[in-house]
Amino acid sequence: QVQLVESGGGLVQPGGSLRLSCAASGSIFGIDDMGWYRQYPGKERELVAGISRGGSTNYNSVKGRFTISRDNAKNTVYLQMNSLKPEDTAVYYCYADIRTLPTIVSRFWGQGTQVTVSS
Repeated sequence: QVQLVESGGGLVQPGGSLRLSCAASGSIFGIDDMGWYRQYPGKERELVAGISRGGSTNYNSVKGRFTISRDNAKNTVYLQMNSLKPEDTAVYYCYADIRTLPTIVSRFWGQGTQVTVSS
């Protein structure tokens, strides 16, 4: 019953900005960590950023250009991407560690959204 729906991807010029959103819905007791991975063609998914329920964040080689945030009331995680570069072009996947029962946690994934940075 749990579903993660992503939005916000698209085509942007170098130096531009995008904001990705990922909303969880369904039979949710609570959400622990949330975050974003990205995947280049022919490569494994790599972590972009993660955020705990309490707001602790970690980033992976995005040089301070990206900011992850979440709205616990809306079960939504965001990725604000600024100063975008062509090497940011990838499919971005959100994830959420969701309690479908009070003590059972499973990782769920969004469907992926394409981000293309090109002039």
